[in-house]
Amino acid sequence: MPNETETETGHLQSAQSRMYAGEFGAAIEKLDHALMEDPDSIDAHYMRAVCFRYLKDTEKARAELDALKQMMPDFGRAYQEEGHLYRDTGDWERALLAYQRACQFNPALLASWKGQAAAFRSLGQEAEAEQAEAQARRLESLPKDLVAVTHLLHEGKLLKAEQLCRAYMQKNPHDIEGMRLLAAIGSRFGVLEDADFLLGTALELDPGNIQVRLDYIDVLRKRQKFEAALTQAKTLYDLEPDNPLFQSHLAIESMQTGDYETALALFRTILEKLPDDAATLTSRGHALKTLGEQDKAIASYRKATRIRADHGDAWYALANLKTYSFSDDELAKMRAQEAGPDLGFQDRIYLCFALGKAFEDRKDYAVAFEYYERGNDLKRVQTRYKSDQMEEELQAQASVCTTDLFEKQAGKGCPAPDPIFIVGLPRAGSTLIEQILASHSQVDGTLELPNILALSHRLRGRKQVSDRTFYPRILHDLDAEKLRALGEDYIKNTRIHRQGAPFFTDKMPNNFRHIGLIKLILPNAKIIDARRGAMACCFSGFKQLFAEGQEFTYGLDEIGRYYKSYIRLMDHWNSVLPGEILRVQHEDVVDDLETQVHRLLEFCALPFEQACVDFHETRRAVRTASSEQVRQPIYKDGVEQWRHFEPWLDPLKKALGPELARV
Repeated sequence: MPNETETETGHLQSAQSRMYAGEFGAAIEKLDHALMEDPDSIDAHYMRAVCFRYLKDTEKARAELDALKQMMPDFGRAYQEEGHLYRDTGDWERALLAYQRACQFNPALLASWKGQAAAFRSLGQEAEAEQAEAQARRLESLPKDLVAVTHLLHEGKLLKAEQLCRAYMQKNPHDIEGMRLLAAIGSRFGVLEDADFLLGTALELDPGNIQVRLDYIDVLRKRQKFEAALTQAKTLYDLEPDNPLFQSHLAIESMQTGDYETALALFRTILEKLPDDAATLTSRGHALKTLGEQDKAIASYRKATRIRADHGDAWYALANLKTYSFSDDELAKMRAQEAGPDLGFQDRIYLCFALGKAFEDRKDYAVAFEYYERGNDLKRVQTRYKSDQMEEELQAQASVCTTDLFEKQAGKGCPAPDPIFIVGLPRAGSTLIEQILASHSQVDGTLELPNILALSHRLRGRKQVSDRTFYPRILHDLDAEKLRALGEDYIKNTRIHRQGAPFFTDKMPNNFRHIGLIKLILPNAKIIDARRGAMACCFSGFKQLFAEGQEFTYGLDEIGRYYKSYIRLMDHWNSVLPGEILRVQHEDVVDDLETQVHRLLEFCALPFEQACVDFHETRRAVRTASSEQVRQPIYKDGVEQWRHFEPWLDPLKKALGPELARV
């Protein structure tokens, strides 16, 4: 009998010992005890799957792996085990797919690289087998500590990964791979300045390291250093102008700086060499959509789906146009792919949201909701968002950013009046407001700029784990010089998105969390609260699969609680910053466009221009999900769409509370 005081960790260690001894039945007994203490133990489920494989109980092994992938869809070792199961039955094609996914989620899985090599060789693909073996040899040549760090990093154990990596770097301060891993950890924590410094230093030490440069491009883009990212992408391109990977990176960075002509030319070059590359076809479609070339975008997306029926990104891109109708044949293909057992996790999410939109267009609301709910359930597992934590952070803003703070810090910051912030929740009409303002001759429309969010991460630093209220408390301690410098930094770093007009929009909706910070560093900035009725706004967010962020939208309870917290925080900002925020109700814009245009322009101290009323005629790049909708005149069809789904929205109504659920 097991010792009653034995902890879950003890059970796992005992099970591991039994496994090493080949006593897999005894190991399973220990693991059963571990799961009694923690039914969601990733390690216990994984070890049970391994035991059942060695016991040749394939059915139970698969059941464990299915549970694992539901709990942690990016757990690479689960896909590695799946690969082993397919290998043992001689199904090399499915084994290869599983091993590839394992390495995608955790590139330190040596057995998966070797498994890929064996699979490729069995399928007669010798060149690919040699490439996989080269990756395996590279892993075997790395210090064991760095391999362990890589495992911890890709399994989400960031604190342990950082501790081990820093200990290694103290002994090996110029180790390039160690610097790269430490930068990756910093990036996961949101401390992008550290990652920027580490990768820049690593490149100085080893300018020819391609992987470091690719990582550096990613971090620079996240920091909104688009010109610097473009420079790094050009460096790679100049090394090998015919390399499709480098061409693709240069195309993407060109898009970020608004150079769509160069991006499309590069995509065209790639497709001349690789005409069936679904990812490039989809990226080209995104560029064309942003420019308003809808027919060409649709053609590019559809070609991607014909080449790869399981390419969920392209299917969802079609749905996300909001104006595209799927044919019966396309609908059947999507349903068949989504029902298949081998579809990638992210592709399944894409297809669920696309199918939801397809069935909603056909007025089959019950089936549409079923797919929307399935997609959200999958995405919620992937994001691991916690409402309690978010509510704590928003309450900290209200508790710290009081009237006393703004009186104490009055007269400081950067006086530039350039920015017009449009805040609120996504799908609340912010893109429409931006399009109206960007149609004015004195306003540049940009995009959802993450600069303020990045600044909040900088101020929070590594305290984000140990002291969640360090930011915003630090706002009390910033002197006039620092506040002004932060504001000037924002103006400087956003200049790349402007075309020369005196004012510009920043429509990152999540900036409502940081209005206190905004008004301290940019006291003359304008702030517009894009508001929409609770039920319509929340359900529209629930139906939307966002490119990144907005984790609160992937559940009816989560989005309802978030909306309620948003209302509370906006009430606070309006009380401590009276007259500084203009609320624009989406339903009012739809009902009486011209009156609301006059309100907006008056608040922004801009003269009236008819182009703002005729906003749909303005030609500009629009990068949000509403891009095609704002290229059409105002229409009222979408205001009450949520009512078609009302029979399934009780959890949302409960989360909002009776007062908000009525709107």
